[in-house]
Amino acid sequence: MAKLVFIRHGQSEWNLKNLFTGWADVNLSEQGVEEAKAAGKKLKEAGIEFDQAYTSVLTRAIKTLHFALEESGQLWVPETKSWRLNERHYGALQGKNKAEAAEQYGDEQVHIWRRSYDVLPPLMSADDEGSAANDRRYANLDPRIVPGGENLKVTLERAIPFWEDHIAPDLLAGKNVIVAAHGNSLRALTKYIENLSDEEIMDVEMATGQPVVYDLDDKLNIVSKTKL
Repeated sequence: MAKLVFIRHGQSEWNLKNLFTGWADVNLSEQGVEEAKAAGKKLKEAGIEFDQAYTSVLTRAIKTLHFALEESGQLWVPETKSWRLNERHYGALQGKNKAEAAEQYGDEQVHIWRRSYDVLPPLMSADDEGSAANDRRYANLDPRIVPGGENLKVTLERAIPFWEDHIAPDLLAGKNVIVAAHGNSLRALTKYIENLSDEEIMDVEMATGQPVVYDLDDKLNIVSKTKL
């Protein structure tokens, strides 16, 4: 049986400030560093050894992966970074305080943007200084696929090709895989592998720094799911 481990990054500086983060590249807070290290210790205690690691191209996820692997004595494990594992893009909401956004747009509207499956947030213009179109790490992407805002449905649609091309083949080959990413990119993958409905995924939360361990059979059916 192959093992698949999801870890949402530890608390970020913008989580701490209650800001919409999305594709904005912010660092871990001090608490986030400790959460990532604690995740690694839990993995070591559980005796889980990895063959391959995946993460996004955002600092908070990359550092979470590195702290977790270091604490579990596995910093050498091969890793691959991909924008397809990035957090969902919160569009024009990125950088805004969530409470202030609720005052501006109304609690109900902000809740819909945050939690609905297929409603897009206000989009960010490609001319905006915070646009991913201006970020060198996305320079090789077709400009037409650089998002100005995403919902969970769109996040899932861009994460699935990475799952099918990279993660699933590793698991089918019997490799143990760790994916350190973000609340919504991991929720999207959770929806996919657990075959959850659009309604069911709305109740799924990913705690910062908590490893979620799946045991999978040779057809990638879930045998067990454990939170460490």
